[in-house]
Amino acid sequence: MPILLVEDDHDLASGLQQALQMKGFAVNHVATGNAALAAIEAEAPEIMILDIGLPDISGLTVLKRLRAGHPELPVLLLTARTSIDDKVAGLDSGADDYLAKPFEMEELLARLRVLQRRLGSIKSSYINIDTISLDTITQEVRVEGNSIELSRREYMLLKALMENAGRVQTREALETKLYAWGEEVSSNAIEVHIHNLRKKLIPNFIKTIRGVGYVVGQ
Repeated sequence: MPILLVEDDHDLASGLQQALQMKGFAVNHVATGNAALAAIEAEAPEIMILDIGLPDISGLTVLKRLRAGHPELPVLLLTARTSIDDKVAGLDSGADDYLAKPFEMEELLARLRVLQRRLGSIKSSYINIDTISLDTITQEVRVEGNSIELSRREYMLLKALMENAGRVQTREALETKLYAWGEEVSSNAIEVHIHNLRKKLIPNFIKTIRGVGYVVGQ
């Protein structure tokens, strides 16, 4: 799941990025509000973690501008301000939840799970194509009724393809779903993941559109 982390504290951002990537998230990081707005317009994430105290414009300003074009994007506010008025201001600006600094990583992960469940309630958490079923909440994949083991990136790749059934996904588009900005990606990484996935799925489930990309459900 792609997450946009907006945090100007480099050490905190680096630690959060590493911890979240270990939990299966693809995390992109920016340090300013304007960079966050530009990143969202280029490609919206599935969840945004937004610090209120940014160096250029406040996180609340970012949130208000964001809501005009992306009303459904889940946003978790990070704040060093702990007064009730500050928390209410954040929620009134359109935040889905807030977390006061300092916080434990497990608490952040719990809040993200809540946001994931909300996403699942908007669109069913189950994606079913042919004899393959993927649960976006539990991250379980079943093939002909049998649960299968997938690596983190195999799961993310399969999810990206199944969420876009019938639409061809280019290698570049799939890379943005699996890897954070600046993360080293070998030239054949997607092809390797596709090869490994195909061995675990039913024959011809993932089709190659030569010179373009990959598609399922077509």
